[in-house]
Amino acid sequence: MKKDLPDNIVEDILISVVLEGDTPTSQDWKVYLINEKAVPLSNVLVSSKGYGVKDGRDVKTTTLRHFVGEVAPLSFAKIEAIDKEVFGLTNEYWVSYYIDGVIYDKKYIFLPESIVDSNLSKVSFVNKPGVIIGGNV
Repeated sequence: MKKDLPDNIVEDILISVVLEGDTPTSQDWKVYLINEKAVPLSNVLVSSKGYGVKDGRDVKTTTLRHFVGEVAPLSFAKIEAIDKEVFGLTNEYWVSYYIDGVIYDKKYIFLPESIVDSNLSKVSFVNKPGVIIGGNV
């Protein structure tokens, strides 16, 4: 039963939407997984999708799955590029990984309109502005 499973609590793992480049005509956004742990993550798998209401219609993006592999201690890995057009949707990232043969997983959710200039802060390790969720922010 579910009550018999161990509580594999996810800590010090962040997801961040980072502004990579900003020109007068466009902005380049990327999504990163940040490992603030002193141990590596192995077999990292991230699924992403967006959903919500846009222009009065229900919208759902394609679910994407990204095999990241290993993420070294105190480092980061790029997951995907993200289009500014989906910032008005709920953007969900489901992350699973192993540490010493034990599986961990967690869902990270960026709420609609949470990826805005007023929420930008400096993202550790990446050294660029972005919006961060999870872990010790």
